[in-house]
Amino acid sequence: MCVCVCALHRRYWRKMNLSKGIVAAFFFLVFLRGGPLAHCQLTPTFYDQTCPNVSSIIRNVIATELATDARIGGSLIRLHFHDCFVNGCDASLLLDNSDTIVSEKEAGGNNNSARGFDVVDRMKALLESACPATVSCADILTIAAEESVVLAGGPNWTVPLGRRDSTTASRDAANAFLPPPTLTLAQLRESFTNVSLNNNSDLVALSGAHTFGRAKCSTFNFRLYNFSGSGAPDPSLDATFLAALQQLCPQGGDGECHNRS
Repeated sequence: MCVCVCALHRRYWRKMNLSKGIVAAFFFLVFLRGGPLAHCQLTPTFYDQTCPNVSSIIRNVIATELATDARIGGSLIRLHFHDCFVNGCDASLLLDNSDTIVSEKEAGGNNNSARGFDVVDRMKALLESACPATVSCADILTIAAEESVVLAGGPNWTVPLGRRDSTTASRDAANAFLPPPTLTLAQLRESFTNVSLNNNSDLVALSGAHTFGRAKCSTFNFRLYNFSGSGAPDPSLDATFLAALQQLCPQGGDGECHNRS
């Protein structure tokens, strides 16, 4: 038994007994490739008998939200990424502060940045109505990431299911492991290696997942105007792309203009 950590619902479920270490080691296979995971006890048919419409319910919520929020696909992918990068794909990111929990939502990489929690709550509410006490929040985040890619026109993949939810969170681990946008390529590769991910294919795939959606100008303005303290733009940026970004994010602006996730 374990506790669901969706903010809207905190009740117990039976799930496969999957350790955080195994989840972290196989995150890429679960999230991006959906490869064979027999030793993890995950299976794409996990909810076939108990909640056969789980994917369509989640897909419909995302599709409805996209009509008014074009960012939500990228935001949901990022939630899954930031959840899995901290002690595995266990939905610990969804836990709020309590007497015993220091929420990961307020970690440096998530505070005033991670979004889409209300959309996950809507998914959970509909799933509780259709399949009470069945679908884990960790699996909701995982399915939502895949469905977001598909609805954006990207590829689909088989999603192994059966994750169990965490009953605690670790803001310290989130601060330690979530890669900030200021990392160099070498540092990014090291951060992926540290959580047992491939620092080539996994890094490229997750970086690509950040190319739709939006982000605050303040997270990359330094590359537009003062790269490495030089007082000049990053010389590696394409000139046309640089000009477009500078128009969207003027020097001395409020840093709140958005252009990508």
